[in-house]
Amino acid sequence: MANHLVASLPISMPRVHISSLAISKSTSSSTGLVLAQAHQQCSMKTAFQPPKTTKDIARRSANYKPTIWNFDYIHSLSNNYVGETYSKRAEEPKEQVRAIIEEAVDDPLLQLNLIDTLQRLGLSYHFQDHIHTILKAMHNTQAWRNEIINNNLYATALDFRLLRQHGYWVPQEVFNGFKEGGTFKACLSEDTEGMLSLYEASYHSVEGESTLEEAKDFTTKHLKQYIQNKKLDDQNEQLSILVTHALELPLHWRTPRLETRWFIDVYHTTKHMNPIILELAKLDYNMVQSTHQEDLKHAYRWWSNTGLVPKLSFARDRLVENFLWSMEMISEPQFGYCRRMSTRILSLITTIDDIYDLYGTLDELELFTNAVQRWDMNEMDGLPDYMKLCFLALHNSINEMAFDVLKNREFHIIKYLKNSWADLCKSYLQEAKLYYSGYTPTLQEYIENAWVSISAPLVLVHAYFFLNNPITQEELQRLEEYSGIIRSSAIVLRLADDLGTSSDELKRGDVPKAMQCYMHESCASEEDAYEHIKFLIEKMWKKMNEDSGYAKSAGNIYSETFIRSAMNLTRMAQCIYLYGDGYGVQDRHTKDNVLSSVIEPIPL
Repeated sequence: MANHLVASLPISMPRVHISSLAISKSTSSSTGLVLAQAHQQCSMKTAFQPPKTTKDIARRSANYKPTIWNFDYIHSLSNNYVGETYSKRAEEPKEQVRAIIEEAVDDPLLQLNLIDTLQRLGLSYHFQDHIHTILKAMHNTQAWRNEIINNNLYATALDFRLLRQHGYWVPQEVFNGFKEGGTFKACLSEDTEGMLSLYEASYHSVEGESTLEEAKDFTTKHLKQYIQNKKLDDQNEQLSILVTHALELPLHWRTPRLETRWFIDVYHTTKHMNPIILELAKLDYNMVQSTHQEDLKHAYRWWSNTGLVPKLSFARDRLVENFLWSMEMISEPQFGYCRRMSTRILSLITTIDDIYDLYGTLDELELFTNAVQRWDMNEMDGLPDYMKLCFLALHNSINEMAFDVLKNREFHIIKYLKNSWADLCKSYLQEAKLYYSGYTPTLQEYIENAWVSISAPLVLVHAYFFLNNPITQEELQRLEEYSGIIRSSAIVLRLADDLGTSSDELKRGDVPKAMQCYMHESCASEEDAYEHIKFLIEKMWKKMNEDSGYAKSAGNIYSETFIRSAMNLTRMAQCIYLYGDGYGVQDRHTKDNVLSSVIEPIPL
């Protein structure tokens, strides 16, 4: 059942144009009749004139708590790692690290370890030219690969992972030397470092790579046994920490900035720790954090000026959490404008999502959707008062962003931005109609709408223009179609979100999410449905790997920076929903993540 359903997922479907009559063109005739009847009942109210007062209308509520991050506290932040003094202080260790990289030219394994360490410490953006030169040379040197295949599982897997991560295609057959009789050799389980390296490499697979799938199962099983049987002593304690961390979430699925903060502490205790690299990592982390704090203050001033929080008290006030998401999407200092604008986008999305999910009546939602589609200020006159403020904030903010791009890049983007908002609102409206109809869609039907309503396509369309990449007509066409990495990352984000939030949302009467749709359709248990959605996430990650350019035949045309942002957007979802709704409920692990990555510098 699982494989049959996965085959029907919209991995290669055309762009979903949300229909007002049904959730899917593939809907069966009986399902179509149910939806058509529901729509007819809803359409009978289109002549509705909104009341001058909404006092007597019953409204739902999720009882969201106010933000735990107040304006004055955020604007008091300062870690002092700014200015010429610290910039100059960082130059010497940078030069020393460059020298370390160049001195390792005759030791490919040392070079690979350096690249991996620099990436995990958040320093690789300083040495991109060196890294690309090294990896390109390794990819073109078959003798090096033949040497490590026959001798070193750790090195082979590390080489495979780093090359694929940087867009160099390496076939899965490089691991055949570690197999016997068609399966991985049992003796490999004694090499824990090699097993961990192979485990991490296995998550860089694309669809159809059975060897890597086998590697994932093989290493997961033995690494779990290692943790169960380990004896904590000075020799293996750190390796146990690394294995436990990887089993919780593989490195390929982790958010880079939070991973950097965690790994700095771990690297401090490793036997191969280089004090120069560690010093630079701590200093750079704090300097970048100071940039992030200024970005956050800028975004918070805008948010306060909108006036949405006191007027729309039913909606989640999650400006800081939205900034965390934007920061993880693109963390390098030079992308401050993208972080600031993406934080605005996410905050507007959250407010509008709560209007559709909780507060608005179906008649009001129809009016708001029409106003966004028309993108006309005159449409405000027909909206209830609470919607007028929201529409005005949306209209002004997006037009301002379009003006910035036109002024600085001489490209008119308002068509692309407003169309993405219209698509999002139409998908929200579709979910509202499902709520009022009481219809439970199949998982296929659900996903065909939900990958748009999760808002990832909208966020990435905006980010595309904020990243200052060259704009091409070919990319614009793919952007309008939400194709490639945009679609695959959106589906993963939707499924990860559903795993973390569906139980809370069902308690307050929201529409069924992915798990419930699958349970209703297949009569599966909650546990089986949970495992099935996890299976789909892994499957869609393979598609996302392919869309990112692992396979040169994939035809990907997006820039490396944009692809990385799309994948990081998804990674953040898996982080924030790993232990439940870390977005709606902000005082759990999300609070600790904000403190460690945005608020508190690393002591030097």
